[in-house]
Amino acid sequence: MSGPEQSKLTMISPISRRRLLALPGIAWPAIVRAQGAESKAQRGERVVKEALAALGGDRYLAMRDRVESGRAYSFYRERLSGLSRTRIYTRYLTRPEPPTSGFFGLRMRQALGKDEDTAVVFLEDGKGWDVSYRGARPIPEVEVERFRETQMRGILYILRMRLGERGLIIESQGTGVEDNSPVEIVDITDADNKTVTVYFHQTTKLPLKQKMVRRAQGDRIEEVTIFAKFRDVGGGVMWPYTTERTRNGEKQFELFSESVEINRGLDDSLFTISADTKILKRVR
Repeated sequence: MSGPEQSKLTMISPISRRRLLALPGIAWPAIVRAQGAESKAQRGERVVKEALAALGGDRYLAMRDRVESGRAYSFYRERLSGLSRTRIYTRYLTRPEPPTSGFFGLRMRQALGKDEDTAVVFLEDGKGWDVSYRGARPIPEVEVERFRETQMRGILYILRMRLGERGLIIESQGTGVEDNSPVEIVDITDADNKTVTVYFHQTTKLPLKQKMVRRAQGDRIEEVTIFAKFRDVGGGVMWPYTTERTRNGEKQFELFSESVEINRGLDDSLFTISADTKILKRVR
C-alpha cells in the first residue's frame, strides 16, 4: 500500500487503527515497516550516532588531549566543603580496534591552586597519586577504582573510546522530558552488565544528563551527572563548560570551566612520577 491510500491510513485515529488488526487482508506488519518503525536497538544506535555527530564526529574521535581551566567545587551533605582554581589535563591513549572490554585509555592530572602546587594524577595502569611539594602519595585503590568506573561509564568517554566494543548493547527507552527539555532516553550496557542511562536533547542531540548505579560495600549508589553550556572548543568539537555530579540525590561536585582547549600535545611529564620524587606512605 502506498501513495494516497497510505497517507489516509496514517490519519486514522489510534482506536480505529487497533480495530484494523481484526480485519482480514490487512498486512499490518508491512504498514508498520512502511512507516519506518525502529527496534529499540536501532533507535538507540541512531540516537548515539547523532550525538557523536553533534559533538564533532570524526574530529571528536580524533581528540588527543584536553585542558580545562576553571573553578571546582566539592560538597558534603549539600554544603560547600571546598573550592579551588583547577586545571584538568586529560590525555587519551590509542584504543585497540575493535575496542576491547576493560581497556582504560585515559590519563588525567587535576592540578589545584593558582600555582598548581598540588595535583591528583590517575594513570591507565590502575594507579593514582596525590602529588605535593612533600612528594607523591599513592591514592587508595578504592578511590582509583571509583574514578576509573566513573570515567568508563561516562557518556563522553563512551562516545570517544568505547563505541564498537564487544558486548556493548545500546537500546532506546523512548522519549521524555528532563529539566524542561525534550529528550531521547538510551540505555548503554557493557559486557559486565553495567548500565548507564543517558538523556540526549532531541534538538541539539547533545547529552544533557546521565544516570548510573554502582555498588560499594553492599550499598546501592546512584550517581547523576548533568552537562550544560556546550561550546565549540576547536574545529567543531563540542564540550560542556559546566558539569555537576550528585550521589544519591546529594550534590557532590561542580566544575565551571572558563576555558577548554584540545590537542595541545600534552607531554608525558605531566602524568609521570619522576624517579627522584619522594614516595610517601599510603593513607588507609
